[in-house]
Amino acid sequence: MRHPPVSSHPYPVNLDLVGRSALVVGAGAVAARKVHGLLAAGARVTVVAPEAVPELAEANDDGRIRWHQRTYRRGEVASYRLAVAATDDVGVNGQVYWDAEAAGVWLNAADDPERCSFTLPAVVRRDDLQVAVSTNGRSPAVAAWLRRNLEATIGPEHAALLALAAEVREDLRAEAGTTETPDWEVALDDDLLDLLRSGDVDGARLRLRRALGLPELEPELEPKLEGASS
Repeated sequence: MRHPPVSSHPYPVNLDLVGRSALVVGAGAVAARKVHGLLAAGARVTVVAPEAVPELAEANDDGRIRWHQRTYRRGEVASYRLAVAATDDVGVNGQVYWDAEAAGVWLNAADDPERCSFTLPAVVRRDDLQVAVSTNGRSPAVAAWLRRNLEATIGPEHAALLALAAEVREDLRAEAGTTETPDWEVALDDDLLDLLRSGDVDGARLRLRRALGLPELEPELEPKLEGASS
């Protein structure tokens, strides 16, 4: 059986994994990083491996993951919504891949894009704001380098901008019946970001509302952005 071709135009998505089951085959340092990301996303994680790094053994002991201390059993990936193959055994990783393909389970194979039905981008996170960098699995090192560059330029003011835009967007929907307007293109600019960077949330709110044609709020009605300085 041949591998399907690797897409040159993958479809980017954000998966909601809260409460959903994920399998990680392998329990070394690479697997531990994958487990950390899955747990952060709210997944219920099961690890299958004869041995585990201390971090994963401790996670099993305190109930954050379930660790089956054995080798992978053919076909067991079918019981999960999503899986990661992260062993140092090419044969095992290959078996997980073919089982996942047969069962329709999405699989990431560490450092093996030809055996991936999804790849993982490098991500910069600022509260609800996520900026992802993907190289389609061709060079995780380049993706990580770009992420480090973005981390230096994307700060808490960008998270505050997102919170403010979400707040004003709801007012725009109530006022105009829709949030779709070309005014967003001129409303979101560096001057707005500078106001948030300096802590002037009220000034930023006023500027954004005016740019979108919304009436000014009475002082007692102005909401406070969570986490924003005043």
